Amino acid sequence: RRLVRQIKPDVIDGHFVTVYGFLAACAGFHPLVVTAWGSDILIQSKRNPLGAFLAKHCLKKADLVVCCSSSVKGEISRLGVEASKIRIILIGVNTAEFQPMPSINKLRQKLGIGSSQPVVISTRVLSSVYDVETLIKAVPLVLAEVPQAKFIIAGTGEQQGYLQNLAGSLGILESVKFIGWVPRTEIPQYLSSSDIYVSTSLSDGTSNCLLEAMASELAPAVTDIPANQPWIKDEENGFLFPVKDSKALATKIMDLIKNEEKRKAFGKISREVVQRKAEQRIEMGKLETAYQELLAGKSKNEHHFCQ
Repeated sequence: RRLVRQIKPDVIDGHFVTVYGFLAACAGFHPLVVTAWGSDILIQSKRNPLGAFLAKHCLKKADLVVCCSSSVKGEISRLGVEASKIRIILIGVNTAEFQPMPSINKLRQKLGIGSSQPVVISTRVLSSVYDVETLIKAVPLVLAEVPQAKFIIAGTGEQQGYLQNLAGSLGILESVKFIGWVPRTEIPQYLSSSDIYVSTSLSDGTSNCLLEAMASELAPAVTDIPANQPWIKDEENGFLFPVKDSKALATKIMDLIKNEEKRKAFGKISREVVQRKAEQRIEMGKLETAYQELLAGKSKNEHHFCQ
C-alpha cells in the first residue's frame, strides 16, 4: 500500500490470482485488473478452503479479470464473477522471434547431438502438474524402435532430481539431456534445433510454451486436456494423447519421427494457427485497450503503470 501511494499508478494488474492477484486486491486500489494464469484457478482455488478464499476475495475486488482460455473463464464464472468482467487475452507469441530457422548445428554439437538425429523437446517446469515423468517413461519405448532419438528436457523444478534419477534407473541418460533453466532469449534456438514438441501437462491455461513451439513449426504431441484442444486438432496439426499414458505418447512420437512429411505438415499448420490466433502484438493491443477503457473518464495526469 505504501508503494501504491508512492507510485500513484493508473492501473494495477495482479498476475496469478491466488498469490499476486490477492496481494494486489489487498492494496485496496482501483482500477484493479487480475490476470489468471490457469493453475491458480483450475488447481489452487480447488485444493483447500484457503485457496478458495484467496481466489474469491481477489476476484470479487477486481474491476476486470483477464484469463487465457475458455476453460479458465468458465471456472472464474463459477466462482461468482460476472461474464462481462472477464476477458480472454493471451500473452501471445512474437512470431518474428519464434519462427523456423535453419538447423543450429553449433547448439546440437554442444549437446552432443548429430545433425540428422531426431530431437524431442519439453520446455515445461519440472513440477508434478506438468508430469514430465510420463515423457521420461516413454523414452525407452521410443528408443527400442528409434535408438538414435534424443530428448531435451529444459527447465527446473522440485522434481528435477527425481526425474534425473528415474532416467538413470531406466538407463536412458545418454539419450536424455537435462539442460536446466534456459534464458528466454535462447529458447527459440533450442526449439529450432528440435523436431517434435511434447507437453505432458495434467492441467493448463493456454500454454505459451506450446504456442512458442507451434510458431517454431515443431510438430506437437500434447495431452488431451481442455486447454490444448483449441490449439491442437488431433491428426491435423499435431497429436493429442491421454494424460499419464506413456505408451500412447511413445506411439505418437515414433509416428512423427518416422513420418517426416506429416511432421513438417503439422508444424506448418501449427505456425499458421499461432499467427492467426495468438500474435503477441495483437493480444497486447487488446490488453492496452482494456486498460484504456478502465481509465476512461479518469484524470489525464501523467500515467504510470504498476504491474
